[in-house]
Amino acid sequence: MPYKEKKVERLYYSIGEVAEMFHVNTSLIRYWEKEFDIIKPKKNKKGNRLFTQKDIDNFHIIYHLVKERGMTLKGAKKKLRENKEETVENFEVVKTLQEIRRLLLEIRNNL
Repeated sequence: MPYKEKKVERLYYSIGEVAEMFHVNTSLIRYWEKEFDIIKPKKNKKGNRLFTQKDIDNFHIIYHLVKERGMTLKGAKKKLRENKEETVENFEVVKTLQEIRRLLLEIRNNL
C-alpha cells in the first residue's frame, strides 16, 4: 500500500495570521475578542494570543454577520446568544454555496 502524507493542520494561529485570513487589522481581532465571549484564545507566557481552529470558525461566523450581512455588533451578539445553532447552520450553507459558485466560475473560465 502506498504511503500517503496526511495534511498537516496547525493547532494554533497567531493574531497576525488570523488578521491576514480575514484581511483586517489585528486591532479588530483584539476588539472582537473582547466583544464576543465565544472567542477564547490561549495566551503564552509572553502574552501572545494563540487562536485555535474553533476560534477561527467563530471569527468566520462573526465576520459573516458583521461584514457580509451588515449587522451591528450588538445585533450579532444578540443573534449568537439567542440561536447560535441556526446561525452556524446558515453560515455553513452560505459557505457551501460560495464554494459551489467558485467552482462553477472556474469551470466556466476553463471552457
